[in-house]
Amino acid sequence: MLDLLFLAEYNPSFVSGLAALAAGIAMIAGIGPGIGQGFAAGKALEAIARQPEASGKITVTMLVGQAMAETTGLYALIIAFVLIGQ
Repeated sequence: MLDLLFLAEYNPSFVSGLAALAAGIAMIAGIGPGIGQGFAAGKALEAIARQPEASGKITVTMLVGQAMAETTGLYALIIAFVLIGQ
């Protein structure tokens, strides 16, 4: 009985507003990759400062790690776009 009552009062504007709110919350996930990438870059610079001859290997490893970390932010962005399209 309660389900029928909810369907009778469906409001597209309310659903659209909740989708926009959920998209904003999903974009909070972009904070994590930003912090992680900054931390990784800082540690890579420390490592290069201590051992300059290994800079090529350190840089490549750092860039691969940052690319992996960035996928989390991209997934959040895709989810936000899907929610906005609702």
